[in-house]
Amino acid sequence: MNDATPTQPSPIQGEGSIGHARLRQLMHRGTEFLGCEIAVMGGAMSWVSERNLVSALSNAGAFGVIACGAMTPDLLDTEIAETRKRTDQPFGVNLITMHPQLSELIDTCAKHNVTHIVLAGGLPPTGSIDRIKASGARLVGFAPALSLAKKLIRSGADALVIEGMEAGGHIGPVATSVLAQEILPHVAHDIPVFVAGGIGRGEAIAAYLEMGAVGVQLGTRFVCATESIAHPNFKKVFIRASARDAVPSVQIDPRLPVIPVRALKNREMENFAAKQREVAQLLDEGAIEMAEAQLQIEHYWAGALRRAVIDGDVESGSVMAGQSVGMVTREEPVAEIIRELAEEAAAALERRG
Repeated sequence: MNDATPTQPSPIQGEGSIGHARLRQLMHRGTEFLGCEIAVMGGAMSWVSERNLVSALSNAGAFGVIACGAMTPDLLDTEIAETRKRTDQPFGVNLITMHPQLSELIDTCAKHNVTHIVLAGGLPPTGSIDRIKASGARLVGFAPALSLAKKLIRSGADALVIEGMEAGGHIGPVATSVLAQEILPHVAHDIPVFVAGGIGRGEAIAAYLEMGAVGVQLGTRFVCATESIAHPNFKKVFIRASARDAVPSVQIDPRLPVIPVRALKNREMENFAAKQREVAQLLDEGAIEMAEAQLQIEHYWAGALRRAVIDGDVESGSVMAGQSVGMVTREEPVAEIIRELAEEAAAALERRG
């Protein structure tokens, strides 16, 4: 029995408006690909992008994405089933390529007929793309450079996300605006491309659509949604923060495969430096291999993030946030955030004719 919440009216209103018509036109490939009303994907944020926020996004006409993170196949199985109880609209699942049980997680998605799988954290391991395609799901890959975008297309990706360093969580070294200029002109005609990183208002969405993107991905903007289960303390520091408070972590040892993480400045940033030194020493002693070192770092982040998001410890937990955090000023329903973004984008497009 599906007790899914009924969907909201389309967030792109204004039938007679040139701006709204243009927004629908520019997002058409994105909405067709995702199967939703507005081509806004929810960024996969561990502990935050779970059944409640994901279903709220899909019910509001956007596209929710479950953050699998470090979940086991059994936990993911439950999360997908619980999300399905809350929405009858399409949603996706984000899987981390380095997860030791990636194949089993893909099988879990297949069991539930998940329509879209987003692979993050590096190039997909051998066989994973074929496994996803065989399940009938559409594959979305992350492309941090033009060469990798082309490689993913050759490998069978159905769509790409290009995410700049302004994003929260794990980040690359290049800004969103530069990546968009580097990648969109070369691949946007061949494959749907979604832009992510630092997007907090509809005007930016309009600009990337005009550059050739079919949609966007936002995470930080939805953390303080009414439907988000993030702890009140977590939401409070988000609402108080400015863009300059969201800083990247520092890599202590160049040998460690540490991808920088953007989060709000707090005591946890110092704790992470100590964790890196601890793992580096284990490597020096030959106690662990490099793969285990990377896994330890990932598990550290999962635990640190949980302390902040779920327990509300915003000092010794990780408060991952993108630089668009300064545009998060209040707690409000997902549907209202989506409607506001659509109105801003449509107005920008109308002004530009």
